[in-house]
Amino acid sequence: MRARVAVVGAGIAGLACAHHLARAGAHVTLIESSDQLGGLGTFFDYRGAALERFYHCMLPSDRHLLALLGDVGLEDQAYWKETSFGFMHAGRLYPLNTALDLLRFGPLSVTDRLRVGATGLWGSLRSSRGLDDVTCEAWLTALSGRHAFETFWKPMLQAKFGDRYRQVPALWFWTRFNREKGGRKETKGYLHGGYRRIAQALADGVAARGGQVRMRTRVARIDLAADGRPTVQAGDAAPEAFDQLVFTGPITALEPLTAGSRLAQAGRLPDAQIDMQGVVNAVVMLRRGLTPHYWVASIDPEVPFQGIVESTTLIDRAETGGVHLVYLMNYLHRTDPRFARPDDDTLDAYLAGLRRMFPSLGQDDILDARVFRSPFVEPLYSVGYQRRTPPIALVPGRVYLATTAQVYPEVTSWNGSAGLARRVVDQMLAER
Repeated sequence: MRARVAVVGAGIAGLACAHHLARAGAHVTLIESSDQLGGLGTFFDYRGAALERFYHCMLPSDRHLLALLGDVGLEDQAYWKETSFGFMHAGRLYPLNTALDLLRFGPLSVTDRLRVGATGLWGSLRSSRGLDDVTCEAWLTALSGRHAFETFWKPMLQAKFGDRYRQVPALWFWTRFNREKGGRKETKGYLHGGYRRIAQALADGVAARGGQVRMRTRVARIDLAADGRPTVQAGDAAPEAFDQLVFTGPITALEPLTAGSRLAQAGRLPDAQIDMQGVVNAVVMLRRGLTPHYWVASIDPEVPFQGIVESTTLIDRAETGGVHLVYLMNYLHRTDPRFARPDDDTLDAYLAGLRRMFPSLGQDDILDARVFRSPFVEPLYSVGYQRRTPPIALVPGRVYLATTAQVYPEVTSWNGSAGLARRVVDQMLAER
């Protein structure tokens, strides 16, 4: 008899879990509260094109995600381009992609430039051992010097984590540096039709193997039945029992879904102190491009965002309705007043900041803009996070966890979540 398995959440981790379970012969029920698949990979319609609410790209090292593309027959739809990084300081844009670029980087002294370069070289050569137990600030300051840290590294850490950057382990930086650069030419990839094609192909595969995909279904309760089987209650409906369950939503949502339950008493529930960082993201459609760079760090206290991703330096404009597509990111905790600021006010501030950075940008160059928020993007890490990473099995053989909070030290990305999903399903099958 086929095992009945519930997968709660249809972001990439949930979709990948459902995909692997269905291929292994399980009868999968994939449950999603929203009207779109893909979590942070959702989209909006613009000029007949499906544009992503949050930017995405692939790297050649993304073996887990590339394996999924192979599983669903999309590997030939990926394309690759060389990309680059820029750093905006005091109104001047500096390319930072080669050793020569670094040597010309005016905001740092010659000594600081050499130490930053040595930091990158040492980071690409040394192992990760011990880096989870030292902060980024301490490690980078020791290698690059205090002035280089304050001028160069600190603004980028603050852009991601705000005041909590001081707690972030050096392992977080080391992993991301080696994924993005690692001493190699920067290359990124994208998929014709966007990431929604991946999400839809995975869901279609589940349905083709007899599974169910339930959209607009909000889970109110996760528990254990008297016989130990996991149950899911959607809305006011009666609880539905399954043989196994995997929860893939935000880690912060698990405690209220299980409070006072048999599962809370019997399971190995994760550390309730793990919190998540959010983002307020503006998508701007432009008549012309801004820079030749895919990503520009915008370090200016008068600008209300910290990063610019000009995705059409990578994505073919045939995919975007012919417009140049720019993402402006401000990573904020969901309790920050700016997180709930009205869309019009946020757009006014973001576009004013963009014109401050690029004074030649005219009003007629800005075709349209949208604001999107996500309260749960990435954990707010602190030293020793590896030891606190939530377990895969909450109740062995029955209830499992596949969330963003477990991807560390791998990079929080579709690739990282796809790799986690593979590990989770392997354990579920072994303990069935």
